[in-house]
Amino acid sequence: MSGINLSRDVLTMILAGGQGQRLYPLTKHRSKPAVPFGGIYRIIDFTLSNCINSKLFRIFLLTQYKSYSLEKHINLGWSYLFRSELSEFIYTVPPQQRLADNWYTGTADAIFQNIYLLEMIRPKYLLILSGDHIYKMNYARLLDFHVDTGSDLTIACQRVPLNEARKFGVMSIDGDKRVISFKEKPQNPDPLPDDSSSCLCNMGIYVFNTDFLVKTLGRDAKAESAHDFGKNIIPSVIPTARVRAYEFLDENRKNVQYWRDIGTLDSYYETSMDLVGVDPLFNLYDYDWPIRTFQRQLPPAKTVFGSGNYPEIPERSGIVMDSVISGGVIISGARVENSILSPRVRVNSYAYVKDSIIMNDCIIGRNAVVRNAIIDKEVIIPEGHKIGLDLENDRKFFTVTDNGIVIIPKKSPFLKEMK
Repeated sequence: MSGINLSRDVLTMILAGGQGQRLYPLTKHRSKPAVPFGGIYRIIDFTLSNCINSKLFRIFLLTQYKSYSLEKHINLGWSYLFRSELSEFIYTVPPQQRLADNWYTGTADAIFQNIYLLEMIRPKYLLILSGDHIYKMNYARLLDFHVDTGSDLTIACQRVPLNEARKFGVMSIDGDKRVISFKEKPQNPDPLPDDSSSCLCNMGIYVFNTDFLVKTLGRDAKAESAHDFGKNIIPSVIPTARVRAYEFLDENRKNVQYWRDIGTLDSYYETSMDLVGVDPLFNLYDYDWPIRTFQRQLPPAKTVFGSGNYPEIPERSGIVMDSVISGGVIISGARVENSILSPRVRVNSYAYVKDSIIMNDCIIGRNAVVRNAIIDKEVIIPEGHKIGLDLENDRKFFTVTDNGIVIIPKKSPFLKEMK
């Protein structure tokens, strides 16, 4: 083992400014890392939980777009974990325009524009993460590998089927894990020597020797460049630097390697709905690797007005089946199936919610039906309204995905003519 001192030698920077255009309208009022997920979490919570579980307590979150919701979440739910007397911290850092008159133009530019933070703290190693992925990873193992192999740059990677690799940066390695080529989103990815159906893909997780990174970013800033790690930085340093690949070791403890970039509304829905399964691919109930978040003090969830009748649109029966139910939820004489309900949702009598994600403080009116939908915070579904049954009608008012999922944005007012 390297003997690296995580509290002294390592600084973590998380790229948390993602605009998340393909998740619109969920990103209408917030950045992608701040999008709610799994009932009580935000997407950023998974990367931050990995940091805390890896004992990394010096963190900068580089924000950019619509950062208020994210900053509020960090202040309420995360700041208390960090002890300033031990030089621990978590700070959100918006674009400072110290070195340019523009916002961040690429992932590498985001770090370069905050290079003064590196000069101030002077860590030996910089861990760079993305704030919008769902996975479990012990970054301490990655850092040990980086130091033990004497690398200048270590790239976390995972095996991806060849037909999916065009969305990623693809690398080839030698027998010593040294990266010998790197192509960003290639049309014809190079397969692994031991597996012709897969290739090694970049996860957007990097460890740099800080001195090496500062020199590299300085050169890139002066060049004609997109100032992006995948497009510019990594390909430029491979010929001369010690660049190695660290293959993802999943702390999720399942029979598949779980890492999700929730890039579209349909992928958000599918990843979320997996959580309600009997044996979800992503394990939220692993107390050895807890996922932390901010939670208000709320009463327990409850159901009232139970009955023994189970028609498709039920009589007055407070029933929940195969669902994730958060604190403060009240199911009042309604039926909920295969759904995720966030805190303080109320589903009123005779309503029927199925295959849906209902976020904080929503109210589902009496006799309403909600199917195959994502309903953002603070939406009131009026009495008798039906969502997800007539997609042509839904498209007149809301976003409907290619897979037929209806998206209702935060605080959306309903039109009276909608039936």
